[in-house]
Amino acid sequence: MDKKKIGLLALTMMMFTTIFGFANGPVAFLQMGFASIIWYIIGALLYFLPTSMMYAEFGATYKESKGGLYSWMEHALGVRMAFIATFIGLASWIVWMIGVAAKVWIPLSTLVFGHDTTQTWSILGMNSTQTVGVLGVLFVLVITFFVNRGVQAIAKISSIGGMAVMALNVIFLVSSIIILVAHGGHFAEPIHGLATFTTPANTSFQSPLAMMSFALYAVFAYGGLEQMGGIMESVDKAEKTYPKAATIATVVIGLGYALSILLWGVSTSWAHLHGMGNAANLGNITYVLMNNLGVELGGAFGLSHAAALGLGSAFARFAGISMFLAYLGSFFFMTYAPIKSFILGTPRELWPSRMVKLNKAEVPSFSIWIQATVVSIFIIAVSFGGDSASTLYQVLTNMGNVSSTLPYVFLVIAFPMFKRLKNVDRPFVAYKSMAVTYVVSTVVAILLVVSIAFTVAQPIIAKDYFGAFWTVIGPVFFGIVAWAFYAHGEKKQKQN
Repeated sequence: MDKKKIGLLALTMMMFTTIFGFANGPVAFLQMGFASIIWYIIGALLYFLPTSMMYAEFGATYKESKGGLYSWMEHALGVRMAFIATFIGLASWIVWMIGVAAKVWIPLSTLVFGHDTTQTWSILGMNSTQTVGVLGVLFVLVITFFVNRGVQAIAKISSIGGMAVMALNVIFLVSSIIILVAHGGHFAEPIHGLATFTTPANTSFQSPLAMMSFALYAVFAYGGLEQMGGIMESVDKAEKTYPKAATIATVVIGLGYALSILLWGVSTSWAHLHGMGNAANLGNITYVLMNNLGVELGGAFGLSHAAALGLGSAFARFAGISMFLAYLGSFFFMTYAPIKSFILGTPRELWPSRMVKLNKAEVPSFSIWIQATVVSIFIIAVSFGGDSASTLYQVLTNMGNVSSTLPYVFLVIAFPMFKRLKNVDRPFVAYKSMAVTYVVSTVVAILLVVSIAFTVAQPIIAKDYFGAFWTVIGPVFFGIVAWAFYAHGEKKQKQN
């Protein structure tokens, strides 16, 4: 009996749940206000839709491979460049782990105290950011310890967290509509014509350079789509179903982000967030906005001030437990899945023997402990180098945006070369013309490269050399390590 294939609705929902991130809306609203909406729409049209088709072609052609992105690029770019590019891709997961290890304490604090108290934490005389850094290292080491023992049941926590985050979306949508009706259609964030949606509320993002750097936030919000490329053989009539699903998902997710940013302006004004200073930052903005949403909903229902504050605290706590569980499950999985896939999917001779050896739990234990060491060093360096929580989370956000987006540049560049390969079985073809392939690849590559360049240039122009250094160190560091590994493996092959 044939295995049931994935249909249009199921595939569209898979794309939505894989890509759409609840926290991206609050981050965008804090950074630019309503002016961030247009960038998320641009990201959907110029990045999400065209690359979804590219990844689908890659995934369908190399569906039997175990190397993921490495296998996609190997034939187009060659073993050396594919290895280095994929190794740089590992930087995105490392930086993601660094960010989560630091941020995971905010939802936990919110769950326990009703709001973010991490900026008051201190251990052994260290300031708050240093304390959070040390706790982040402890979190990394504990998770790594359990991963090496194959405690896979912990990963199921992420599914519970995922359902809770979906509930967050519903609570946010319904509450915002109730508040909007109760306020007679008036937004807390004033709308003054078209200028409200074209001129960033944040003066730091009003220069052309800063606005272009924000494009990376929009691209980052659509990250993870390459994971869908590996399921093409399970899609019913993929040549028709996948393009339809990608088009629908582009509209739904793009409008979803736009609506999310717009609705946060129903309960909170950007000026109010700006007036909170370090109390509202890129690490805790989701919980700050959820708390305010609950307070405003309480006011809409005519509750007393104390009761409204209690409702706000309940909303923040629910967001805290939801995000904490999602972070915990995802961190457990990401600690071993990307590096194991990379090691098993690339030429074995490129690695030192200890790094490819699997333990009884089928985990590359030595490699994962090296990963934990690298992550811990980065966490300590970043948390002890900044002077405030806002600086810490801004640096971590920029690090994540650049490191997560750079591997897509290699994929997009590799795509036209992949299309020119002869004697390749192509079960799914979205781009039937090489002319269209070159045009689309060029446009997407320019968007990615320019937004990355501007993100790196902005702190340099502002003479924030600490921020500039950490924004680029991930890809640079992993690029150098990748080159060293490849050179070692190449030398070993020649000796043999």
